[in-house]
Amino acid sequence: MSDSTATSVPHPWERSYPKDVNWRARIPTGPLHSLLDDAVKAHGARIAIDFLGRRLTYAELGQLADRAAKGLQGVGVGKGTKVCLMLPNCPAYVIGYFAILKAGGVVVNVNPLNAEAEIRGQIEDSDADVLITLDLAPIFAKAQKMLGATRLKRIVVCRFAEQLPALKGTLFKLLKRKMLAAVPREERLVDWSSLLANDGRFTRHECAPAHDVALLQYTGGTTGLPKAAMLTHANVYANAHQSLLYFPQTRHGQEIMLGVLPYFHVFAMTTCMNFSLLSGATMLLLPRFEIELLLKTIEKKRPTFMPAVPTIYIALNNHKDVIAKKRDLSSLRVCISGGAAMPIEVMNTFEKLTGCTVVEGYGLSESSPVAIVNPSTGKRKPGSLGLPVSGTIVEITSIDEPSRVLPQGERGEICLRGPQVMLGYWKRSEESEKTLADGRLHTGDVGYIDDEGYVFLIDRLKDIILCGGYNVYPRHVEEAIYQHPAVAEVTVIGVPDPYRQQSPKAFVRLREGQSLSADTLIAFLKDKLSPIEMPREIEFRTELPKTLIGKLSKKELVAEEAGRKPAASTN
Repeated sequence: MSDSTATSVPHPWERSYPKDVNWRARIPTGPLHSLLDDAVKAHGARIAIDFLGRRLTYAELGQLADRAAKGLQGVGVGKGTKVCLMLPNCPAYVIGYFAILKAGGVVVNVNPLNAEAEIRGQIEDSDADVLITLDLAPIFAKAQKMLGATRLKRIVVCRFAEQLPALKGTLFKLLKRKMLAAVPREERLVDWSSLLANDGRFTRHECAPAHDVALLQYTGGTTGLPKAAMLTHANVYANAHQSLLYFPQTRHGQEIMLGVLPYFHVFAMTTCMNFSLLSGATMLLLPRFEIELLLKTIEKKRPTFMPAVPTIYIALNNHKDVIAKKRDLSSLRVCISGGAAMPIEVMNTFEKLTGCTVVEGYGLSESSPVAIVNPSTGKRKPGSLGLPVSGTIVEITSIDEPSRVLPQGERGEICLRGPQVMLGYWKRSEESEKTLADGRLHTGDVGYIDDEGYVFLIDRLKDIILCGGYNVYPRHVEEAIYQHPAVAEVTVIGVPDPYRQQSPKAFVRLREGQSLSADTLIAFLKDKLSPIEMPREIEFRTELPKTLIGKLSKKELVAEEAGRKPAASTN
């Protein structure tokens, strides 16, 4: 347990903790790559990865990571070398992640669907020397352009067909040739297979877990340019243990984890990959979210744990075969929702359709990310974020005076302290000092702690709509709109209003086959929202913008509205 939690005075959430979870449990520390070493020792013969039928045991995974570590050292990776992982979920991602750490390097997660400018910016900002990617044409084309245009010295190219089972790989090369890039032979392009062609005896470096950075995790960049959170070995290692402590029903060596979220995103990295290694679970890796592939995988492979974002649960809720109970989702024991606020109606619908318990959690890239979760074996409070995970302190500070901690029940900024909190932002000392002021991680989220210690999120500080001197919280408006049975998805933002400065505007996607007018929806909301909270405008769309992991994204809509003339007020 970190020094920040060393107090004999009970925190308000301790009284609500389940009997089988200890908030004051000791949170161990260690090199992050030791998670894999320990899993190999404890579960060597168990299947670690199942990727579209290609299966690797933990022993095989460990051997491949050792060989990749030696290969990376052979192309210049050493203590502190930054290596970009630009891969979707596949065996090479897991192997590469732990190989980088074993070689002494620092993982830099890069979304392979990013635009070239974003990729270039992350390579330059992170000081990366090596990048690992696939030979899929759209991804490789962007990676190849980085040679000569950035500081990058080497690109390691994994053949996608070799990630698949032998027969599938052969068929892919025959039938999907147009999807594969022609990779030229040159010194700066290193073939993944040749990188692995060694005895695996890599040079081991001393690791100071509390000080050595394991990961540069770029934030979403919803406000300004993305920043890289410096997460130490101790941060990420601790967060894996905190997550496991919070799910005491986990059966070591027996669980099957569905990895539908991309591992380059910090939520999946911890709750899918590192959690699986710590518990000896089998990881079912899917390269992308596609509803039919997801349903077939659940029915055939029978996963027991599924971390996902709300839009995936919405997609499952709205699938005609799920509604008709024609698909068997009964293997799922625990579903975790994170990445965005989970609408209560969506949670209730999914639980009724599947019989599975959904546990909502909260975190940030800056906290590795898990910080607050509803108990999986105790009292859940729908609509709340839950309780701080073991060793984590939540404080609510004044928005006007950020150093002042508010009494329990008052609304303010949610702040965190705990062993999973980052060192700071890479190359951004001023922003680091502001975000980590007074030893707290200031999240930028507004919320409160109730009388039982449960934390409630009201909204993002930056998303609050300042409406005629009143604060309007988009999440509250969204929750009300979600109660209408025709609504599939909704996003609410603030738009210019000549009378009130800002007013709420709702963007709505309807369920398939449903119809709804703005006037009918406004009438439905009259007993659920105050006049100041009522959307001044409702726009129906066939799709709403999302991030790659499926979070509804407001920034595109805000940018659209900024290019329009302010709507006239109806007042």
